[in-house]
Amino acid sequence: MMQKHEDFWNEPSGATAIEYAMIASGIALVLVASITFLGGQVAGILVAIAVALGA
Repeated sequence: MMQKHEDFWNEPSGATAIEYAMIASGIALVLVASITFLGGQVAGILVAIAVALGA
């Protein structure tokens, strides 16, 4: 039992998984913030294109 406990604490893959999760959550946060910030500008551009095309 003690050996399993030591193996668990010495296993580096758990830390790697947490690091990847932190990177993914940081990327998601940046995407949400940029879409929120630029959303109105993108909508305005798309409306201007639709008007120019006569839609």
